[in-house]
Amino acid sequence: MSGNGVERPAKPLGRKGYGSTPHLPGSRVGPKDWHIDEGQARILTVATRPGDRVVVTEKLDGTCVAIARHEGRILAVTRAGYLATSSPFAMHHVFARWVERRAGRFLSVLADGQRIAGEWLLQAHGTRYRIADPDDLFVGFAVLREDKRLPHDDARSLLLKGGVRGAAVISDGPALAVDDALAALSGGGFHGAVDAVEGAVWVCETKGAFNFMAKHVVHSKVDGAYLPGIGGNVDEVWNYDPGMVA
Repeated sequence: MSGNGVERPAKPLGRKGYGSTPHLPGSRVGPKDWHIDEGQARILTVATRPGDRVVVTEKLDGTCVAIARHEGRILAVTRAGYLATSSPFAMHHVFARWVERRAGRFLSVLADGQRIAGEWLLQAHGTRYRIADPDDLFVGFAVLREDKRLPHDDARSLLLKGGVRGAAVISDGPALAVDDALAALSGGGFHGAVDAVEGAVWVCETKGAFNFMAKHVVHSKVDGAYLPGIGGNVDEVWNYDPGMVA
């Protein structure tokens, strides 16, 4: 039950769809965000250790959601872990429909208990995107089983089999400085951003297993700049016509 006494729906997975990612030092943070320590930041941005692999991807700005296989069914869930169909926002209901129409494909590639976490780009939040293909509305950035994150190569193989586009990789292997990452994403990045890309995500794997991660968000980013009630907007701003999503 929520604080206002309204009964909330249950989380079908018993957990969130996806958790929070900490920030690199110097990244723009919100009131509930936190930074990793300088030692970890050095591994990601200056020099790796033996056995480390650093994968850097474009950070996308939509709504975080997940596609989960649970008890033999495919579910569309929000980042908080609720069914997308229980959301008060139209963008989540369109996501649920998008997933339902592709359920057979996801059943064929996801094991029970697995989920694909990604960004749903239908509605503009702080960045607008130019999207021509509805298959590009969902961009995967992680595959998880319960709370364990699959290694990058395994996750990318699953995304490929499931017909899901992965977040663009801008560096794979060595450490990458923040300035170099942002330079690689100048000009709109690799997912059709109309506005400046908001940043990048660094993932460190050690001896083939996920170790830790962090993100950098540029200080010019305004959270939800295109959402109704923020930045003077009255209506939703759509990156793709929701009525045309199939």
